[in-house]
Amino acid sequence: MGNEWGLGLHIIFLSIFLSATTYTCLGVRNKSAVCSERERLALLKFKESVQDDFGMLSSWVGNDCCRWGRIKCDSVTGNVESLHLRGDSEAEFLFKKFYLIGNEVSSSLAELRHLKYLDMSWNIFQGKIPKFIGSLKQLTYLNLSNAHFQGMIPHHIGNLSKLEVLDLSSNQELMVDDMAWTSGLSSLKHLDLSFLNLIQAKHADMVLYMIPSLKELSLQACQLYFSDLGQSLNSSRMLPNIEHLDLAHNYFKGPLPDVFQNMTSLASLDLSGFDFSLAWSFADLLNMIPSLSELYLRNCGLHNTHLSSHHLNFSTLSNIQHLDLSGNWIGGIFPSDLTNMSSLRVLDLWGNMLNSSVPIMPNLLELDLSYNKFKQIEHVRIWGQCYLKKLSVAFNPFDAQVIESQKNISECPDYAMEMLNLFNSLHGIIPESLGRSANLRELDLSFCRLKGPIPECVTRLRFLEVLDLSHNQLTGPIPTFLGRLSNLHLSFNRLNGPIPESLGRHFSLQAISLSSNRLNRTIPVSVSQLPKLHSLDISYNFLEGVVSEAHFANISMLKYLDISSNNGLTFKVSHGWIPPFQLVSFSSCNIGSKFPQWLQNQRMLVELTLSNASISGPLPTWLRKMPFKFLDLSQNKLIGPLTNLPSAGKFDVSGSGFYPGLFLQDNLFNGSIPRSLCQRTDLHLLDLSKNRLTGKIPKCLANLQKLEGMKLSSNKLSGVIAKSIVLFSSSLLGLKLNDNMFSGELPEEWGNLKGLMVLDFGDNNFFGKIPKQIGEKLPQLMVLRLRGNNFIGVIPPFVCNISELQILDVAFNNLTVTIPRCLGGLSAMVYSNLKWSLTSLDAGYENVNQVLKGVDREYTKSWQIMFNMDLSSNKLVGGIPVELTALSMLMGLNLSNNHLSGRIPYNIGNMMKLESLDFSKNELIGIIPPSMATLTFLSWLNLSHNNLFGQIPTGNQLQTLDDPSIYVGNKDLCGAPLPKNCSSHEDPTMDKMKNEATDGPMKVWFYVDIMCGFATGFWGVIGVLLFKKQWRQKLFMIAEETIDKIYVAVVVRVAKMRRGREAL
Repeated sequence: MGNEWGLGLHIIFLSIFLSATTYTCLGVRNKSAVCSERERLALLKFKESVQDDFGMLSSWVGNDCCRWGRIKCDSVTGNVESLHLRGDSEAEFLFKKFYLIGNEVSSSLAELRHLKYLDMSWNIFQGKIPKFIGSLKQLTYLNLSNAHFQGMIPHHIGNLSKLEVLDLSSNQELMVDDMAWTSGLSSLKHLDLSFLNLIQAKHADMVLYMIPSLKELSLQACQLYFSDLGQSLNSSRMLPNIEHLDLAHNYFKGPLPDVFQNMTSLASLDLSGFDFSLAWSFADLLNMIPSLSELYLRNCGLHNTHLSSHHLNFSTLSNIQHLDLSGNWIGGIFPSDLTNMSSLRVLDLWGNMLNSSVPIMPNLLELDLSYNKFKQIEHVRIWGQCYLKKLSVAFNPFDAQVIESQKNISECPDYAMEMLNLFNSLHGIIPESLGRSANLRELDLSFCRLKGPIPECVTRLRFLEVLDLSHNQLTGPIPTFLGRLSNLHLSFNRLNGPIPESLGRHFSLQAISLSSNRLNRTIPVSVSQLPKLHSLDISYNFLEGVVSEAHFANISMLKYLDISSNNGLTFKVSHGWIPPFQLVSFSSCNIGSKFPQWLQNQRMLVELTLSNASISGPLPTWLRKMPFKFLDLSQNKLIGPLTNLPSAGKFDVSGSGFYPGLFLQDNLFNGSIPRSLCQRTDLHLLDLSKNRLTGKIPKCLANLQKLEGMKLSSNKLSGVIAKSIVLFSSSLLGLKLNDNMFSGELPEEWGNLKGLMVLDFGDNNFFGKIPKQIGEKLPQLMVLRLRGNNFIGVIPPFVCNISELQILDVAFNNLTVTIPRCLGGLSAMVYSNLKWSLTSLDAGYENVNQVLKGVDREYTKSWQIMFNMDLSSNKLVGGIPVELTALSMLMGLNLSNNHLSGRIPYNIGNMMKLESLDFSKNELIGIIPPSMATLTFLSWLNLSHNNLFGQIPTGNQLQTLDDPSIYVGNKDLCGAPLPKNCSSHEDPTMDKMKNEATDGPMKVWFYVDIMCGFATGFWGVIGVLLFKKQWRQKLFMIAEETIDKIYVAVVVRVAKMRRGREAL
């Protein structure tokens, strides 16, 4: 009993002791030290010195800086030890980038004397690296990379004797005059100076031998020579600690220096960009560094002979595990000697010219054969690579589809394959043999021209996480997948049926792309059970029904949502709905008559597309504060002024392939163009066309120096075009001001618009002459449309200098004189010279109105393959230049309603691409050339109201043009389809042709006879008189006597007449 009582007391005592101890320990742990006032004020001064548009330092409030974000303090002393100010460079989603902006780094940070960790990378500090950093003696980690620093690197950094990691890379404007300061970094283990200009730096080799602790050194693209690595180095001195060395893309030439053989611990070496084709030492490189396990030789000019056993001693390569030979000239037969490298685990042969069978390499785990010349998938031997985990064979021109045969029978009991990339390589049907790779995690068969349904061999892959079958011709329904899908890409196929409910069971799904298929029915509510979903694209289908709040109940991570272009789909949520997500991009279907209120809570939204969404009414006032970089509200019924346009926010979208734009076309907006638009200097695209805007164009729009396309057409804008409007930078590709009420003469300052491709000032009230500078200063112009104005004078010959011009439209003006013959030399209309690098224009933004086949149409993407010339409805005279028939690419030619005379060029049949031809309402004569019947693409013709005669040619395409109105108003034309028949006894056309055929020679002989007669008569008389003096004298005497007689007779006659009058 006593023992039990004693034991109970011991237990109670022990419990109390443990509780007290735990309380004390936890209390000490929870009671963290408070930072000093000095350091708190220093941090606040730094905060005041930078521009923090993204709230990176928004938590820096209150008295205890140790509780602020991006700061860590010592738990005992409260001293600030770590400062994490790295910008968000590797954003999780597109458009989401954060950074600080400042000129000089505030010297207040010098007060953080106990700082051990400082990361200021991926920000914008446009000043110099501050010298005070050298006074932070406790620093062990310093990262100032990608921060836009400039000027000279301060030598004071060499005072940081405890520094272990230093990264100054990718500050292209940083300069180095002497690397001697690195000798003071006695503890340094990692140094990265990549992309700095060290070409003038003294003692560059000191980074190799004066820092004995150094293990990793990156000097990529530093403009170094081999001589920079060994000037001060004793060749016998060993460098045992360097394990990683990156010297890629420098100016190395000639034999390798001896410094490499002294690096006895070197495991990873990158010499990419060193041209081994000019050096004898490729084998020496591999033989002198037997410790190498990773070797990167991208773009080194290597070919097969470098990899032969004649050059290499493979016994010295037993440690190589990762070999990168991408971007070289290795071609033809696979270098089988590589199979002797038994230690090799990763082999990258991307971008070579291999085309033969790949040998089995049993120890290889990763192989990249993309961008080679393989023509048969059997050469890759997919089913013989038993232990390979990753295989990429993208962009190989396989010339036959995969056919299931004995060659494809499994050669392995099991397959280790986890990633297979056949992007843009296969065609035909998806092979069933893919099902053998039961361990597949990633499968990419996109852009492969695959047909048929998605087979079971794919759906049965239980470990499949990423599946990309997009951009094929697959049909049938979306099947049920058994894998652990995280990314599913099936867009741009011909899949039909509903979106399967089973997708809601793949709880790991992060991205779903089903756009541009033939899916129908409703969107399953089961998608709401995907908590990790951040991207959903089901646009361009035939989905119907209602998208409600239930579809998004549990999707808090959604960033990208596109449900547009589903005509039967309606987005309908309650007025006060607050979404659980923060979108970055949203494209909607029919969203109702009012502007959705829930959008004002989306503070991260930078891309909003509500085109053709049935929205009406004015723009809400809260729209001003939204961060939209890209806003598309086109094809709605929005009204009122443009005063509530968004300010675009502070989000950085540079480098993302994303074009900030504002699309408000096809609405009912009125009022003037707001001057606030001039503050959107980030804009690349601006479209305000087809509204009711009035007033003048603000001159300050010239501030938009990044603008690539501006469309203000089809409004009621007026006034004179200010010179500033045509002073945009060379980035402007398209300028459309057509269908307004502009007047005055066009400015002559076009020098800055050297990149302009589309210029449309049609259907306004401009007058004066067409500026010759358009032809001189706009060499890239593809579309020149000035129709429907009051221009006078001639078509400037300088237009003929625009070699890229494929649409010339100056119809309905008052242009005079003749058609310039040099128009026949417009090279883009002579031979195909299409451009496809049109960025935003190529994306279908730009459109062009053209009259073709008698109909005025708006052409969107197709204008880029259109060639048209319209000079109609002017006052042009003279003949049709025969040089125009050299424009073999021309699809439309309209010269109607002028005063042209002469004949239709006989070789007009050379214009083989012509689809539309209009010469009506002129004064043309002669026959219709028979060669016109060879225009096989001609589908619209008008030759009416001229003075043509003879029989209408027959045959080929002209047989289909049986409308008599084509030829009406030519009274001497005959033959089908006109009711007037040509004579059965005499073919008027043939008579005319005979007369025309003989008329020319007869005229020649007529003039020859006249000249001969004149010569004979002239020299027969004058020549004789010239040589016979007596004859000359006799002739002159006779002439004088005759003149005297005539004179006397005249005088006598006159005298008689006078006497007769006097007698009366």
